[in-house]
Amino acid sequence: MIDPAELLPVALEAAERATTRIRQQDPGTITAKGDRDMASEVDYAVEDDLRTFLAKETPEIDFLGEEHGGADAQTATAWILDPVDGTANYLHGLPMYAVSLALVEAGRPILGAVYLPALNQRYWAAEGGGAYRDGNRITVSSTTRLEDAIVSIGDYAVGEGAEAKNRERFAVTEALAPRVQRIRMLGSAAIDLCWVAEGRLDACVLLSNHPWDVSAGAIIAREASARISDQQGNIHSFRSDSIAAATPGVAARLSNLIRDAVAQTR
Repeated sequence: MIDPAELLPVALEAAERATTRIRQQDPGTITAKGDRDMASEVDYAVEDDLRTFLAKETPEIDFLGEEHGGADAQTATAWILDPVDGTANYLHGLPMYAVSLALVEAGRPILGAVYLPALNQRYWAAEGGGAYRDGNRITVSSTTRLEDAIVSIGDYAVGEGAEAKNRERFAVTEALAPRVQRIRMLGSAAIDLCWVAEGRLDACVLLSNHPWDVSAGAIIAREASARISDQQGNIHSFRSDSIAAATPGVAARLSNLIRDAVAQTR
């Protein structure tokens, strides 16, 4: 068994390396990966650097990166990296983007580090040890009424199947709009989850589940006492089709709302 606390310094050093490179290097050539989906030279450079660094520091642990793939993180013990979560924001000069690095065992995140280079914020958590921002313990908000909640939603879908996927997203947006204080779309799943952990947001709803997007943020939110589920209200896992994180006071009502909204599109 791996003790995540022992590997936390490695994760933090890796995230700091990535942050330094992002700040020092221009985006460079942009590579189109699909319809309105792109990666910069920085995405690839950060992933290559951290893959090499982590292989040296923890040769017994596999690696999965968004840009080059790698291990089957549902079965292996693996580092999972999104080198720039929120690349569209990054390329447009919007500060909501993050380095997202997680350690997972058989699909369960046990350690996470999320660094926000433009906002100079650093979040981390190791299973059983609580969640932190810049060394200070964080926890979810005390909001108990959905009407008082600030809720973020994930990006609308692009690419193949986007029309069908967006019917669900539009339905959730329409259901939330008259029932919460405000809706936000930040463009970075890692930031959504960390800001729920810190209480800046009361909940987030992400109708996708790429492991590099959500693994680090999920363990940070969980360690900050957020309720983590999928759109059906079930326990979130790698096999889920979505992820929602919420402060306990609004989690049940939010889960019911999402489930009913999505069901109406099917």
